[in-house]
Amino acid sequence: MRVRPVQRRPALLLAVHGTRDPRGTAVAHSLALRTAELVRVPTLLAFADVREPSVGRVAAAHPGPLVVVPAFLAAGYHVRTDIPDALVRAGRTDAVLTPALGGHPAVRDTAVRRLRRAGYRPGDAVVLGCAGTSDPRALADLHRAADALAARLDTPVHPAFASTCGPSVADRVAELRAAGHRRVAVASWLLAPGLFQRRLAASGADVVADPLCPDPAPARAVAARYREAAVPLPV
Repeated sequence: MRVRPVQRRPALLLAVHGTRDPRGTAVAHSLALRTAELVRVPTLLAFADVREPSVGRVAAAHPGPLVVVPAFLAAGYHVRTDIPDALVRAGRTDAVLTPALGGHPAVRDTAVRRLRRAGYRPGDAVVLGCAGTSDPRALADLHRAADALAARLDTPVHPAFASTCGPSVADRVAELRAAGHRRVAVASWLLAPGLFQRRLAASGADVVADPLCPDPAPARAVAARYREAAVPLPV
């Protein structure tokens, strides 16, 4: 009798940015746990910046096949350079790195759902509150996200930044008011609470949505990215 080889699926390494805000760290752990329930493979959490354990350290310590899902909303420096370099230094050139999360429909739907839950009304001017980046490819990702939200809401969506990389959310809100809009709503394009979310809240908008997590949809997006990349290997 011929015995078929047992198939094993790669582990999932969830690579998040990292934050000094304990609430943001708690959200990262919650996202990893939710994802593990969906994919039912070993799910590891690592940080691309600020906190430990680092992506390279976790990748080097795992001996088996690995799919790395970057929990970022745009393909900026961390996704295109920092995380791949960390995997190379860890000797994990075999690891599969998936696209960032921001292009996944579940994530975009979450932003719209959060905005409506926060009190958005048809006719409100809408700002997409992003972390910010100077990377041209990441900027293009953010503008695509704004266009996708505009299509769902049937109104223009204006990207702006919580960092110093471009027009601030507060400035964008003020511009829209000066243009005659009575109400302005900010959709959060952030995964977790922290400094940037507090800047959205202080922007002067009438409505500010909560960050995307801990809504369950981002975990579904992570799981989808994993499944698209994972190839079972014989053991």
